[in-house]
Formats: sequence, C-alpha cells, structure tokens
Amino acid sequence: MSSFIQVQLHKDPLYPVREWLESIEIHNSKFAHFLCKAIPAQCPFEREITLFGRKLFHIPPMCKLNPLYEEVVGLRFRALCYLADECGEDITAYC
Repeated sequence: MSSFIQVQLHKDPLYPVREWLESIEIHNSKFAHFLCKAIPAQCPFEREITLFGRKLFHIPPMCKLNPLYEEVVGLRFRALCYLADECGEDITAYC
C-alpha cells in the first residue's frame, strides 16, 4: 500500500516545490519581515465593483487558484509565528 501512495505523490509535478516551501526554516528576523511584507495577508485580486453606490458584481479571490497557495500561506504563517514567539515582536502591522 505504501508503494502505491509514493507513486501517486510523485505524479504531482509541483511536489518538489511544495516540499521545498514546506522545508524552509526561519531563523532570521529580517527574512521573516521580508516574507510577511512580500506575501499578502489577503488576496489582492478580490474586488467588489460598484457604480453609484450599487454593487454591480464581485470578483472572487483568484489566489486560491494558485496550486502553491497553501504552502505560501503556510510560509507566511511560520514567519509570523517566528516574529511573535521567538523575537517577541508585535505582528499586528502584518494582519
């Protein structure tokens, strides 16, 4: 059974990138600050189009279409946790 699971995991062409993103460890506050600034807290593409105060339509967040979305958001979360737990910094500016 385990050989079947291993075969299925390696069919994903993004598997090495996913593993690399998940293996990044944060040991530097400058790097953690960079990640928190570079990775947005919310999808920047989500919009509500209004005209004369009336909502015409809503553009949904397109970030979830990114196949590496979960890994990138996890990396930002690890950076925030490092700043808060290890460095004792206030992270409300990044929320």
